[in-house]
Amino acid sequence: MSYATPTRYDAILARDGSAQIRRAGVILLVVILIGAAMSLTGLLDPQRFADAWPAIKQLASEMFPPDFKRYHSWLRPLADTLAMSVAGTALAVALSLPLALFAAHNTTPNRIVYVTTRAILNLLRSIPELIMGIIFVAMVGFGALPGVLAVGLHSVGMIGKFFAESIEHVDPKPIEAARAAGASPFQVIWHAVLPQAMPQLTDTTIYRWEYNFRASTVLGAVGAGGIGFELIAALRVLEYAQVSAILICILICVTIVDGIGAALRNYLK
Repeated sequence: MSYATPTRYDAILARDGSAQIRRAGVILLVVILIGAAMSLTGLLDPQRFADAWPAIKQLASEMFPPDFKRYHSWLRPLADTLAMSVAGTALAVALSLPLALFAAHNTTPNRIVYVTTRAILNLLRSIPELIMGIIFVAMVGFGALPGVLAVGLHSVGMIGKFFAESIEHVDPKPIEAARAAGASPFQVIWHAVLPQAMPQLTDTTIYRWEYNFRASTVLGAVGAGGIGFELIAALRVLEYAQVSAILICILICVTIVDGIGAALRNYLK
């Protein structure tokens, strides 16, 4: 049996000390960067908040109590928003799965396809839904369709990334066994990859649907329909009591959607 000499102990302690110093330096740098960002954005300026307090009180007095007199006219837009989120998520999943297979290093045909697909996912992820909504409103007109396209294509960038990472983390042994048995690439994916990744893919899909419902509510600002259109219309005419009522309706719907998502996740476990 060999024992560490005092010199070896000193070397180990020195390495640990150097590692702790490096970690402390990184943490200090991060704290400095966060403080600088908060300062540049005015978050650390108490005078800004003090000056805004009268306007906050005035706005709050105009928003409450909420005005639900037009609630019946919000039911269809709420249904449109829900439909936009479901259709957009379905479109995103349909496009994301094949892209994810090309963007995962263990299922992609070659390096060129891998890099190209990753670049496409980065591009789709970098364009905000609102910008896509403006583009699609100009292309296909007003209504729910541009909202579905904007939500769906933007979601491809994020869902495709998460799908690809889930596929990359599957156990390689079933894949190697399927390939050794002479399975085709499609058979390898169908029998060895997707069964392992399916729980993570399902979780990602449900979480993204919950997010897409919230995203769909703001696309009305660019004419994509849904409850967001009613919200923007109330803001334009300064009907803040109706604005608060619509926000409460959106909150209730978001809570219901989140509850449905949680129930689906528990059911699919």
